[in-house]
Amino acid sequence: MIEEVGTTTEGDLVINVGPQHPATHGVLHLVITLNGETIKKVEPHLGYIHRSIEKMCESLTYRQFIYVTSRMDYLSAHINNHACALCVEKGLQVEVPQRAQYIRVIMDELTRIASHELWWGAMAMDLGAFTPFFHAFRERETINTIMEETCGARLTMNYMVPGGVMFDLHPDFQKKVKAFIQQYTSKINEYDELVTGNIIFQNRMKGIGYVTKEDAISYGCTGPVARGSGVASDIRKIAPYDVYDKVEFDEVLETGGDSFARYLVRVKEMQQSIRIIEQLIDNIPEGDFQAKTKAVLKLPKGEFYQRVETARGELGVYIISEGGTTPYRIKFRSPGFSNLSILDHMVRGHKIGDLVAAMGTLDLVIPDIDR
Repeated sequence: MIEEVGTTTEGDLVINVGPQHPATHGVLHLVITLNGETIKKVEPHLGYIHRSIEKMCESLTYRQFIYVTSRMDYLSAHINNHACALCVEKGLQVEVPQRAQYIRVIMDELTRIASHELWWGAMAMDLGAFTPFFHAFRERETINTIMEETCGARLTMNYMVPGGVMFDLHPDFQKKVKAFIQQYTSKINEYDELVTGNIIFQNRMKGIGYVTKEDAISYGCTGPVARGSGVASDIRKIAPYDVYDKVEFDEVLETGGDSFARYLVRVKEMQQSIRIIEQLIDNIPEGDFQAKTKAVLKLPKGEFYQRVETARGELGVYIISEGGTTPYRIKFRSPGFSNLSILDHMVRGHKIGDLVAAMGTLDLVIPDIDR
């Protein structure tokens, strides 16, 4: 028994999970107060991978700072870069060529699928199922290979630039993306057989980590965490950017509010991403892949804000410019930070084993929280 004045009562136990622990998927430190196996309080301790990214960006040019953001939510690197490029373009009033807009959206959706694939495999593994992890990486590796051919990298691609994209598509890009779509649609039934319909998995997820619609809004949750509680929060629908207003797709909403509802949102979102890519892949227009911009960019004096929908939710990029070659101030509104804030609320009263299931459905990427 450990008794700590002010935070515990007699019979309570305070344990540390992390900062390096299989359940935290990164350097997250949780201080958990237990009574037996029942959770009384969860207190996240952050900062183990804080690199002062916002401050670093203020000493970089408007071309350079974009790629620092690949190292925040590294599973949404393309989408992070996209948000920064859009914000700079808003300040410069640059018109991005249609070809570049199509390429960007396809890359964003491939990124979203790859991120959700990793989450799906890791989520199942957290609850004791090892096989789904290999199935998830089968599809994810195909996406990484496609990315590598066009962008030259598999994780932090550094492909988006102000005005468009850095390079044109690889000659085999369209053929390989269509082959991936065929591969994914032929394998999706395995996901339901292995995990979604598994009664053990359902018993571990249903009724665990319940979040009401009002609480999701109050805590600032976005992305699948919010949509699992019925909150319509998809930036691609609310404030479409590039060609998202030209494609038809459904915003996936579940009203269950528990861990299983958040699980279903991500699984269904992958299918909607496939739907978006199918509409674009054969209709990429000819033309320039990048608008003509000056070698050294200077944003006019003022404030500029852009938000996008990453795999984890709403990412906001806020730039204050004084007219120079570097930003005066940059602030990122990252989805992981707000989503983590509800962890304590959603797991109080549950067992310690339920913490792993509930936290897994938040899909936390720790550098996105620390920055």
